[in-house]
Amino acid sequence: MHCDKGRFLAMAWDILASGSGKCRAASAVRGGVTPARTALLALVVALLPLQALAFPLGGDQTVLPAGTELSEDALARPRELFHSEAMGGRKSYLVNLGDLAFNSPSILGGKARQAEMSCGTCHVNGASNPKLFVPGVSSRPGTFDTTSLVFNAKTFNSILDPVRIPSLRGARFLAPYGHDGRITSLREFVYNVIVNEFSGPRPSDEVLDGLVAYINDIDFLPNPKIAPGGRLGAQASVAERRGEALFFKPFPKQAELSCAGCHLPAGTFNDQVRHDVGSGGLVKTPTLLNANFNAPYFHDGRYDTYEQVVEHFDRVFDLELSSQDVQDLVAYLNAVGDGERPFDKDGVVLRMKEVLELSSVLETAIPAADTAVVSLAVTGVGAELRELTEHIPDIRNTSIGGKDERLAARAILKDLVLTLRRIDLEVAAGHIDEAMTEYRKFAQLVNFDVPVALKKAEPWSLFNSNVHQAHYTALGRMLPVTSGQSQ
Repeated sequence: MHCDKGRFLAMAWDILASGSGKCRAASAVRGGVTPARTALLALVVALLPLQALAFPLGGDQTVLPAGTELSEDALARPRELFHSEAMGGRKSYLVNLGDLAFNSPSILGGKARQAEMSCGTCHVNGASNPKLFVPGVSSRPGTFDTTSLVFNAKTFNSILDPVRIPSLRGARFLAPYGHDGRITSLREFVYNVIVNEFSGPRPSDEVLDGLVAYINDIDFLPNPKIAPGGRLGAQASVAERRGEALFFKPFPKQAELSCAGCHLPAGTFNDQVRHDVGSGGLVKTPTLLNANFNAPYFHDGRYDTYEQVVEHFDRVFDLELSSQDVQDLVAYLNAVGDGERPFDKDGVVLRMKEVLELSSVLETAIPAADTAVVSLAVTGVGAELRELTEHIPDIRNTSIGGKDERLAARAILKDLVLTLRRIDLEVAAGHIDEAMTEYRKFAQLVNFDVPVALKKAEPWSLFNSNVHQAHYTALGRMLPVTSGQSQ
């Protein structure tokens, strides 16, 4: 699921163009720009230019501490690869249900829910989030204290002891779970995160099953540099080959140890055992697969680079490595830790594929009169549709063309959201037949009418880089005018 700065900036456009909600009412009373609106303008200015920036969600805009950076821009990172699809199938009901729950704030509690955080906030596209930083919870970007006062006072241990946010790729191969391997099953681990780390309500068995199925379906990114058995392929460089030899070489002072002895190449480059590597107690061996995308390194995220990691082991285990040896080991780690990056071009096709997959949960949940799952699906899919709507500028923005196409696309997306709402109400009232009738209408629109309308509007949407630039340039021009009126 997607989460980006478009939601906030579309809201900013609406407020600047005509005022909305409380800002509109207050402006009518004062006859000018409200302080809240002025603050919004200042924030938008700070966010420009927009093309290359992740959206920083600071503590002055949320319930989280000032200086918080969530940086959830999923489209800047490789998407998930699902095992079910890689095998020629499709994602199951449980996997899609898990996707909905994984990206829903409703399964968490306390400040996490208030801040609209979800599992997907820390694990963007099923991986990690190296930019996430919460003052008082993180020691550095990409780390998180799972026993902090901010998110659950009941588990607060009075110590700031953040751990690195792990990637969930290949999680089905990486038991036990937790940086110290204290939890044997993924199901128990997910339950602990929701209830104990984030003060969430006890999840239903079905939602928990879905979350486990979703995480288990996320594959490692394929790495053509690794041959069967975990050895480097024929295309490996000379430096990578030398690094591989060092990786298998016994330690000079402890001949029973080697890098390959814990990071087993024949498996997933880990041994599922805890070791003391001089970093502060027993920690689980991490996989090296796709590790290029998983910095920072070590359980507490203390190192940013492979060089630092190699130098740590050289220092702790007296490996007597030369500078060339360090470079060769780094070359090997870069080869093993690589992966093909499955980036998809953001657009109507990608967004509607996600809507189709997530809304398919309703086909099972409605006949079962499962009000909780229906509500979860309606909320999650509705959020996707509203975000898609925000990528199609309102017709009040006259800086771009396609007025009729934009109007039609936004109208049909609004109809979809309203149809979802009717489904939720009918199921809650026990009117299952009526809910299924509404769902069939929804499915008809999603499969036929909506894609046609959206493809017609796409040239004038924010998926077009030129339109994106023109849209926010127009917004930028409004800032000094509106700010001057507030003087």
